[in-house]
Amino acid sequence: MKNNDSPRSETVRVTETLRDEIIDGERAPGSRLVERNLASELGVSRVPVREALKQLASEGLVTHRPNTWATVREFSPSDVADLGEVRQAFDLLAFELAAQRHTREGLAALEATLEAGRRQAEAGDAVGAHRSAADFHAQVTELSGNRLLVEVGELLDSRMRWQLSQHDELDVVATEHAELFDAIAHRDVDRVRELAAHHLGTSRQQHEKHRERLAYETRADDDKAAGDDTAEDIRADETAAGVRADDTADDVGADGTAAGDDRSAQPPII
Repeated sequence: MKNNDSPRSETVRVTETLRDEIIDGERAPGSRLVERNLASELGVSRVPVREALKQLASEGLVTHRPNTWATVREFSPSDVADLGEVRQAFDLLAFELAAQRHTREGLAALEATLEAGRRQAEAGDAVGAHRSAADFHAQVTELSGNRLLVEVGELLDSRMRWQLSQHDELDVVATEHAELFDAIAHRDVDRVRELAAHHLGTSRQQHEKHRERLAYETRADDDKAAGDDTAEDIRADETAAGVRADDTADDVGADGTAAGDDRSAQPPII
C-alpha cells in the first residue's frame, strides 16, 4: 500500500506519538530512543524520527548524546525546582488574568475540560485525567488574553504536562481545579490568587509523593528479585545436595554389594 503521508505529516505524527508516550510514562526516563528501532516500530523512515527527536529535545523531554542514541530525559531535583520557580510566576499571572479577562465562550470551554477531567478522575482513568488537567492549565493561559504569555506557555507546555502526569491523587487535582474555575467565573481575583498559590503547593507535594512511590516500588521489586534469586540458589543447593546424597547411597550400596560378593566367593572354613 502506498504511503500518502507527506514527510511533514509523518514528522508531526511521530512527534505526537513519542511525546504522548513519554509524558504518559510508557517510555521510562533514561530509556533509549534509537532512530533505527523507532523507525521500524512506527513504520516510517529515520528522517521523521530524527526530526521528532530534535523537536522533543527542544521541548525538554529528550536528551541527545553525541555520537550515540538519544534518551528520554531524566528530570533531576534541580530541574523540577527550576520548573516550579517558573510556574510560580507563570501560573499566578495566567490565573489572575483569566479571572479578569475571560470570555463567555472561553469559560464554557474551560468548564467542559473541567467536567471531562472530573469524570476521568472518578473512573480512575489516570492518563485521561492528567491530559485534561494539562488542557485546563493551557486553556486558562488562553483566557488570559495575553499573546506573549500564551507563547511562553507553549514553550513550557511539554514540561508542565510531564509534571502534571506525576500526580497520583486524581480527585485532589479535580477538586482544586473546580475551585479555581468557580473563582475565575466570578472574577474573584483575590480568591484566584490564593487558590493558585495553594494549587502550586499541591503540585509540589504530589510530585514528591509520586517520586517516593516509585522509589518504594523499585526497592520492592529489587527485594523480590533478590529473594527469587536466593530461593533459586537454595533450590539449586538442595538439588545438588540430594544428588550427592543419592550418589553416596549408591556408593555405599555398591560397596556393600561388592563386599558381599567377595565374602560369598571365599571358600568355606572347615
